[in-house]
Amino acid sequence: MATIHDVARAAGVAPSTVSYVISGKRAVSAATRRRVQQQIRLLGYRPRASGLTARSDLLALLAPQRPGVEAATVMRFTSAATAAAREHGLDLLLLTRDGDPGELREAVIGSLADGLIALDVTAADARVPMLTALDRPTVLMGVPDHPNAITCLDLDFHAAAGLCVDHLAGLGHRRIGLIGPAAAVHDRGVSHATRFDQGLRDSSLRHGVQVFMRSCDEDSVRSCVDGLIATRVTALVVQNEAVLTPVMTTLASLGLVVPQDMSVIAVGPHGGDPCILTTVEVPAARLGQLAVAMVVDQLDGVGGPEIRLLPPRLAVRSSTASPSIMD
Repeated sequence: MATIHDVARAAGVAPSTVSYVISGKRAVSAATRRRVQQQIRLLGYRPRASGLTARSDLLALLAPQRPGVEAATVMRFTSAATAAAREHGLDLLLLTRDGDPGELREAVIGSLADGLIALDVTAADARVPMLTALDRPTVLMGVPDHPNAITCLDLDFHAAAGLCVDHLAGLGHRRIGLIGPAAAVHDRGVSHATRFDQGLRDSSLRHGVQVFMRSCDEDSVRSCVDGLIATRVTALVVQNEAVLTPVMTTLASLGLVVPQDMSVIAVGPHGGDPCILTTVEVPAARLGQLAVAMVVDQLDGVGGPEIRLLPPRLAVRSSTASPSIMD
């Protein structure tokens, strides 16, 4: 079945231009209109049954403001998603309402959004039944225990944790500490946190190493670091962008040199400034682009529900090395 992207590619125009030709919402030159219409006929493209003229050209981003949400990561995701939506002739509407699913349902219906993207997905996410009942193209950024045939997208955090342990165990580390998200994130059962923790446990059993886990926020960095040092860890995995710089500062204040005294892997967007940290990147911008593309595909009737987890990549830099004292 031909999609709007196929028509756009064949006509040499953007998908939004095809949408404008069909809906008549914006002026398109006669030559471009004829070219698009010709490709529509040749490819046998059919818009979704409700018709493009019924669209609001809005996508809603459900981004609840909850404790422990990493604002910088959300901003990178939102910026990329907004740009991607514009490429499809769509606008992105930010909905930060949280709490009662019924109130959220009314907000979503009132927004007239054609499709939805939901952030901060939890294992038992109360929004899933509501989103299922709305029956609108939806992408969940995370994987709940029961997605109810709703498309899910995220980094493969279980595999990301495995990469961290594989790398550190290969260097000879036998005691590894995790500085994880704030306790509120774990209390909610946020998908990426639980999958990363499970990946650490599974990988540590495979390698025969010990892993010590601590939740951390910006007010508890020192106690978190002190507690892990007390367990004699020789490496830290930091899965909390908000505390990464304070953790590095705290290690320096304790006279610990990275990587000679403590190896560090960051799970986040980059390797520090300057870029020195061994990192498993969380590609927030790429995820934002893909989320929009997957919603648009659903709007165009392409494909069915899927769970798509991006394979993680480990960038080895100068913050990891063999431990100075082997267990």
